[in-house]
Amino acid sequence: MIDQQVVSVLDKKIQTIVLAESTNVLVGPINLPVNLDGETVMFKWYCWLPITSQEGIKACKTATTETLIKQLSSFNLAEKQQSSVLVYGDFEDAEHALIRMHSICHTGDIFGSKRCDCGYQLEQSMKMIAAHGAGALFYLANHEGRGIGLFSKAMAYILQEQGLDTVEANLELGFVDDSRNYADAIGILQHLRKKPVTLITNNPKKLEALKSSGMNVEARIPLWGDISEFNEKYLKTKVERSGHFAESGEPLQ
Repeated sequence: MIDQQVVSVLDKKIQTIVLAESTNVLVGPINLPVNLDGETVMFKWYCWLPITSQEGIKACKTATTETLIKQLSSFNLAEKQQSSVLVYGDFEDAEHALIRMHSICHTGDIFGSKRCDCGYQLEQSMKMIAAHGAGALFYLANHEGRGIGLFSKAMAYILQEQGLDTVEANLELGFVDDSRNYADAIGILQHLRKKPVTLITNNPKKLEALKSSGMNVEARIPLWGDISEFNEKYLKTKVERSGHFAESGEPLQ
């Protein structure tokens, strides 16, 4: 039997967000003290669980927190990936807020690999958001390798060591250059904030995804840095093959 006090505590922190093709169960906010250059910065952390099947969406609309707890251990969530978001300051009501849609990078974010600039972008984005005073960093867990997954990314790395660039390696493995989808993250963003946002990115596809959703993007901030002999070709490919904005940045149209 489930303790009703536990249900009551969790019920205050669980929300159901209905989108056109999915329903997201959002948990949070949760206090998350983060170490940024030796300083403890307090963020608010949310995690969400996407439900995409029609049966699941219907059940989700009427499900209770108690039902969710009863089913939780059967979801095998440790074998899957869930996305989350770090929120700083008065994200809902601040006049200006920064956001970053950050794709998971196991090698760069966790191991500090120099083959890409992902680890640098992750930490730098959090610093920029904290310094600005309000913002959110979305950590998108199903975006590894531009959507091909970690195992496929390892195979792509082998091909890159033979001279192929990032785009060529993904294509040779049967993938498109970039298959990432931002719909769920944007749905969470629109739930947390209605006011305009400034997007931290070099990627025009992220910018277009936000604008297409109806989200008011008032500006874009480029994020280049940590360039070395190990990732120079990777970064050049982003601009020349994937259409990323150049280092100098481009004005928002």
